[in-house]
Amino acid sequence: MTDTQPAGRPVDHLRRDPVLRGLIGFTLGACVLFFLLNGHAVRQAQVYWAAQVPLDAALAYGGWRLRRLADVRYRRFWSMISFAGASFTVGDTYHCLQVLIRSGEPSLTGGSVQTVFFAIGMTSNVVACLIFPQGLRTARERFVFWLDATTVLVGGGVVAWCFAFNPLDGAGTDRVNASVTAALVLVATFSATKVALIRNPPMARMAAWPMVSAAMVQGVSTFLPGDFQTLDHAYVYAIRLLPSVLIAIGPWIQIVVVRVGDPRYTAKRRPYSLLPYGMVAVTFVVFFLMLPDTASSQLVGATVGLVVITCLVAGRQLVAFHDNMNLIGRLDVALGELRVQEVQLREQASFDGLTGLANRTHFGEETARLLTTDSSVLLIDLDDFKTVNDTMGHAAGDALLVIVASRLRGALGDGLVCRLGGDEFAVLLPGIGRAGAEAVAAQILHRLAEPIVLLQHTLITRASIGLTGARPGDDPSTLLANADIAMYEAKRRGKGQWIAYADEMGARISAEAVLIRELDAAVEQEQFMLLFQPIVRLSDGRLTGVESLIRWNHPTRGLVPPIDFIPVAERTGQIVAIGRWALRQACRQGAAWLAEFPGEAPLQVGVNVAGPQLRDPNLVADVAAVLAETGLPAGSLVIEVTETAVLDDEQSHATMIALRALGVKLALDDFGTAASSLGLLLTCPVNSLKLDRSFVESITTVSRQAAVATAVSQMAAALEFGSVAEGIETEEQRDLLRGLGYEYGQGYLYSRPVPPERISELRVRGLVPLPAAP
Repeated sequence: MTDTQPAGRPVDHLRRDPVLRGLIGFTLGACVLFFLLNGHAVRQAQVYWAAQVPLDAALAYGGWRLRRLADVRYRRFWSMISFAGASFTVGDTYHCLQVLIRSGEPSLTGGSVQTVFFAIGMTSNVVACLIFPQGLRTARERFVFWLDATTVLVGGGVVAWCFAFNPLDGAGTDRVNASVTAALVLVATFSATKVALIRNPPMARMAAWPMVSAAMVQGVSTFLPGDFQTLDHAYVYAIRLLPSVLIAIGPWIQIVVVRVGDPRYTAKRRPYSLLPYGMVAVTFVVFFLMLPDTASSQLVGATVGLVVITCLVAGRQLVAFHDNMNLIGRLDVALGELRVQEVQLREQASFDGLTGLANRTHFGEETARLLTTDSSVLLIDLDDFKTVNDTMGHAAGDALLVIVASRLRGALGDGLVCRLGGDEFAVLLPGIGRAGAEAVAAQILHRLAEPIVLLQHTLITRASIGLTGARPGDDPSTLLANADIAMYEAKRRGKGQWIAYADEMGARISAEAVLIRELDAAVEQEQFMLLFQPIVRLSDGRLTGVESLIRWNHPTRGLVPPIDFIPVAERTGQIVAIGRWALRQACRQGAAWLAEFPGEAPLQVGVNVAGPQLRDPNLVADVAAVLAETGLPAGSLVIEVTETAVLDDEQSHATMIALRALGVKLALDDFGTAASSLGLLLTCPVNSLKLDRSFVESITTVSRQAAVATAVSQMAAALEFGSVAEGIETEEQRDLLRGLGYEYGQGYLYSRPVPPERISELRVRGLVPLPAAP
């Protein structure tokens, strides 16, 4: 056996422990021999003594092992238990050899040598029970313990004395054997007292009770009527062997408990013990058994009355104990809950529960109290914190926030740091000035950039920081709003930096707010329009599809390109409503072309779908409804998504699977511009890849771009994807891409985005460059 073992419940490990299984198996084997040798009393006795020796040795070795494994307080206790086991082993070995060598009458009692060593071992056990630490700290605890212990010992002594010198069958017994047996019962009762009453006993109860039971079984079996002691019965040997088994397995159970270290199996102290009351009851039972048959009715009646009154008083006392303990327990629980709630309310009113930092309310109060014209406020937002939550779990995200909070404290001097919520923090720097605030911001970025080991992963944390200084008339909400604007400017410029607030930032934010309001009106008034750019087959120049591109026909600004409003719409979520309109219009136009040219192959109509749209739970239902409404075949609709829209997003992936189930085709747009393009090829359920225009514009002059374009074409062919090259502007580019294996292309060489009637014209006239649409 090893000294280390995985944690778990001790009872689970007991079933698998090889020593315990071996001891039990050995004992069962001996019992089988007792029954097989029935009628051969000498052989049975030889097996009995031969079986005693290994069990004694197991006790000695188990105690020695616990001397090293158990707490240092109990080493002397286990040393003496081991010594007792060694004494039993020597005495039983000597007597076993005597029984095996010399023939004679079978006997379950040892000779003089065995008795001497047995007495030495029992003495060692008694001393061990007396010396181990009791854990009683006050005089009252010691008095209560010894009062209960004395009750148990006196009751046990009475039982031992009565049965030893006046057995139930009236037969006389050997006085020496009776004395030893009485000692056994006393040791058992005293050991039980220790286990039941001591605060920190040296053995867990599941290990102690087998050893306590061993002494009781051995003592009680000696006092049973004479017919039971007859060696003609094989079960007598088995029952006589049982105490040795019980006392041998006790230390090995304790070894498992110590190694597992399960706190649920430590002894729990009760406010009172039932053991003394039980011993009083046992004493009364023995007293009744010992009454002579000729006792007068007056004596019997008085005795019964005394017993009944004693039991009633004891019962009433136990009820009072129980009521008092329940009352005290309820009061303790109520007071504890009140104290906990009071502390929690104070903390919740001022501090964040996760990080221990000030919360938004406390920060606002302190800012209003400490704010001066040379104060500064920093607003800190962790970059890409959502990735940590999505990939490592929210528990890891919380752990990261705690570490970040600790580092923010370390980077500050006298400033106040708070957690506003999520991964957003604020810092108040009273009286520090602009230069000092900039130094603190740089120090925070430096501290946060130190590697963090989380769940065996090393993370580098970056943050975007907005900085603003107080001006006359500013209040806490204004400072936070300005710092928030600066923080978003830091994110817009690439993250991982600090930016100081400037008035033009506020003007841009105001302009964006106006744009957001106008976008709401544009959705309601359908101010958008769709243009379509042809997609042709490179092998023969045949028009096979179109990509629909949205434009905003603003009533005062004119035609607004997508780059000016799509990013804002994605941030605000307005893209979902805009995309729903674009999907319906594109499908209607595709169905109109299908009706206009019934004899020709239907055009593939591509519609761009942004990340927020893919995460919209209604997208699949919207697509199915639009296809049913317009009559466009599902195979003629191509949903174009970007790599960043589907990167590490389970909801987006599930949406794409559902779209494929409808029969809709999927294209991975702008392929090659994200960091995980190759990984997406294995998981993203697309039909085709669209090579980004940045790899096409210099493909005839830059060898690296040609190499990337070649690799994408080969991967598409190997995975049986279609391949489309975007941004073709020259015939030389077209010829090179066609040679690389690209099937389709689009770009200004064929046509700029045009209104739908121009697509109809192209189908009639053939693909020739046309003037750009207005």
